[in-house]
Amino acid sequence: MKIQDLLYYTFIIFLLGCTSYHQVDSKNEKLPLIYPDYIDVTFPVNIAPPNFKIQEQGEAFQTEIGYGDGKADILIQDTEPIVRIPESKWSALLEKAAGNKIFFRITIKQQGKWVRYADIQDSISVHPIDSFLAYRLLYPGYELWNEMGIYQRDLTTYEQTSIVENKNFGKQCVNCHTFNRNSAETMMIHVRGKQGGTLICHNGEIEKVDPKPGEYKNGATYPSWHPSGRYLAFSANEIQQFFHSSGQKPIEVSDLAADLMIYDVKNHETFTDSLVYGEQYMETFPTWTPDGKMIYFCRAEGYRQGMSLDSIRYDLYRIHFDEEQAKLHTLECVYEASALHKSVSFPKISPDGKFLMFTQSDYGNFSIWHPESDLYLLNLNTGDVRNIAEVNSDHVDSFHSWSSTGNWFVFSSKRLDGLWARPYFAGFDPETGYFSKPFLLPQKDPEFYDTFTYTYNLPELIKKPVENGDKLLKAIGQSALQTKVKQ
Repeated sequence: MKIQDLLYYTFIIFLLGCTSYHQVDSKNEKLPLIYPDYIDVTFPVNIAPPNFKIQEQGEAFQTEIGYGDGKADILIQDTEPIVRIPESKWSALLEKAAGNKIFFRITIKQQGKWVRYADIQDSISVHPIDSFLAYRLLYPGYELWNEMGIYQRDLTTYEQTSIVENKNFGKQCVNCHTFNRNSAETMMIHVRGKQGGTLICHNGEIEKVDPKPGEYKNGATYPSWHPSGRYLAFSANEIQQFFHSSGQKPIEVSDLAADLMIYDVKNHETFTDSLVYGEQYMETFPTWTPDGKMIYFCRAEGYRQGMSLDSIRYDLYRIHFDEEQAKLHTLECVYEASALHKSVSFPKISPDGKFLMFTQSDYGNFSIWHPESDLYLLNLNTGDVRNIAEVNSDHVDSFHSWSSTGNWFVFSSKRLDGLWARPYFAGFDPETGYFSKPFLLPQKDPEFYDTFTYTYNLPELIKKPVENGDKLLKAIGQSALQTKVKQ
């Protein structure tokens, strides 16, 4: 090819590249509707691209993404309203836009004319989020409970991998995956069924144990790791499901009994105290303070035969722990929700120990079935409690967990359709005590949630992936070590 021919074709390609951008014929001052709602949110600097669907009518669509002086870093054009953002370009944009706002500039061809809508503005935080999210996937009812697994999602990409799936061990139940300070290296999982037991990963080893000594009435249920990794606090619950033929709550779940106990991972011993064990009260959902000196938990009056479920209300309590003596002492009521005709569940303390988030509902503590459930924040320094209005919705907002830095948290919400719980994220400013607008876990296909009929249960942020799934599966087949009562 002659050099003048090469220059000619290069020039043509250049012109085609230049003319591919669609010039604006008119402007519409309103914001375009998009799904999922990623308008005016704050993204962590390491999140996967938030692909979305433009919910405006048009014959063709042009989306520019950039920051600063208005020059776009990413240009996406399609005759379909689906916006799929190239991962490498998105990652590069976030890196240079950290601490600033980015824009999504959407122009739509309508009746032959290109109409530009108002820019969508989002913020990019300088704070990364823990790179992985662990959760259980299951159908949100009781019919298909035997189809479940615990999975992890790389939040920097769209990759999901399994930790354990119950199809590999007789479709038994797995639940209550719990990590110590967002670390995948110290974790536990319950297995329920003929191979039942508690899998504990600690110091590079995996043990299958039964933390319930024979003298105890109920088995270990809801756990929380002591920050040292030496102890696990459990509630020992007797739980029953109730089914209703009508109403907003087709399934009701309630404790009939619940107590607190501590499992010593090192010595394979379990102990408790009469302050948190007995029929007079029900204690559940323990969570340790970051310094390991106290356990916060929920407490209600003990269940009595014939008691109506909507009369059971849990208050927020705490009990002190002497690590040197391995003893519980000094019980205190922190927040008396029952006096307000409300009930507390899922207390979780921020990594700096300054804030406690909990779920509040009208009664009981299985708030995932309560549409009125909202998230609340307790300032542990001042005692002030507030509804997290900037995060809550008209539907269920329930289980939640903090990131390792406390700059982010994830929570389960049914706000999309009132049926399935999905994970939402929000940034947190510890200086003000306020959160950014929540955003839905991004998916490669923005219409993913329209057809995915499994619920995300117990979303937990972790810094690194769980890499010993094969060893966990092997441990399920082993006999459980029976623990003893600490003398």
